[in-house]
Amino acid sequence: MSLLPSRERLLQLAKVSCRLFNTTFNPTGVRTGTKILRQRLRGPVVRDYYPKQLVSIKDLKRVFPDRTFIDEDEVVRLEDVQVAKIRGKGAPKKQRTKVEGRRRK
Repeated sequence: MSLLPSRERLLQLAKVSCRLFNTTFNPTGVRTGTKILRQRLRGPVVRDYYPKQLVSIKDLKRVFPDRTFIDEDEVVRLEDVQVAKIRGKGAPKKQRTKVEGRRRK
């Protein structure tokens, strides 16, 4: 007489236990990623951390086309792009034909 239950009986017990406690039955111990998938999503928390932008310069230009609005952030960005081009760090020129793309290689 064996006092220990058989392997099949232990698997049946684990399966019933998983059904009762609403967990996944994974007898082989394969990594499934359920721990990550059960976690709350972080997107809404990150989105709500930053205040909502009510009106942008682009919206004002669309509503009032006759007025002139200066977007200081865009001006600074364009200046930075110009400085980078002068230093040779700007974006490469776009190729007009497929032959130009082959020549550069």
